[in-house]
Amino acid sequence: MWQDNEVRFDISYNLMQLRLGEFAADKLDLIEDTKGNAGDSGRLIITNLRIIWHSILLPRINLSIGYNNIIAVNSKTIYILQGKHTQALYILASFRNCRYEFIFTNQDSKSTRHYTSVIGIYRAYTSSRIYREIKLRSGIINEKQLTLLPQETVHSTLQDIWNLSLEQGNIGTFIVTNIRLVWFADMNDQFNVSIPYLVIANITIKNSKFGPTLVIVSTESSGGYILGFRVSPPEKLHILYKEVSTLFKTFEKCPTFGVDYTFEHQAPVQREVHVEQYSEQEDSQIDHLNVFGYYFSEGVHKRKPNVSDYLGLAAEKPTEISTLQNIWELMPQN
Repeated sequence: MWQDNEVRFDISYNLMQLRLGEFAADKLDLIEDTKGNAGDSGRLIITNLRIIWHSILLPRINLSIGYNNIIAVNSKTIYILQGKHTQALYILASFRNCRYEFIFTNQDSKSTRHYTSVIGIYRAYTSSRIYREIKLRSGIINEKQLTLLPQETVHSTLQDIWNLSLEQGNIGTFIVTNIRLVWFADMNDQFNVSIPYLVIANITIKNSKFGPTLVIVSTESSGGYILGFRVSPPEKLHILYKEVSTLFKTFEKCPTFGVDYTFEHQAPVQREVHVEQYSEQEDSQIDHLNVFGYYFSEGVHKRKPNVSDYLGLAAEKPTEISTLQNIWELMPQN
């Protein structure tokens, strides 16, 4: 899943469409990408995972900003020509050791929306990380009972389950819900782990020195954890494995990301981003290399200088997605 974890420029029509579990919570028209596409009217689509902006005239000119990359977001009133004022949205994001600044300006001076949905949904995303991240030793257990999340239901609770993450193992309680797997120790319920289905890469049964073990492997982006749980007798282990595997597959078809926000203006929820479709051939003609420079903010990490045969002098090595010739061509010819 890349939608909330990456910043992408000029993506294809298919990648602009919403993935499973993603929904468009709000939509703002007459929005200008002031820093990169000044003077071009566009549309801002706010989903539960990212912010999408695209040009109305040329939809292939677009942005996708995942919430997990955002460092700061705020809005302010700015003054434009003829003494008029409008609302601007400032977003500072970080992706692959580069910082980007995005400025979106509302071209409708009569609008009273003021980007409240953008800021509100972003805050809802940051406060719901437990749906999308492994949590160790967190306050999820109260008096030996799991504190349920919104939209969460418990499917089964199993006693006397050994967590084999440590050499000697710890006995505790294993809880299966529709959103995650939870285990906590009987002696100390603060010794616990919460594993959302969103970060599970594989669920198997393997033999270990403790006997047949339920092994859960998390995705590389979540840390690549390998967690083992011993369940006896073996019949009980296979029943648990079948139950967890079924819930995992069901969750993949309709994932829950936990981002829930209610605002005054409720835009119609839509499964697809309705933009003018453009061909892959047309999209491939875009110069992706030049677009990045517009959005760089101050504080980018310095790169080592190398002698350039093209320039005839030493210059900082460009990023992998660009060349010195492409950057030099950004300069006016006169």
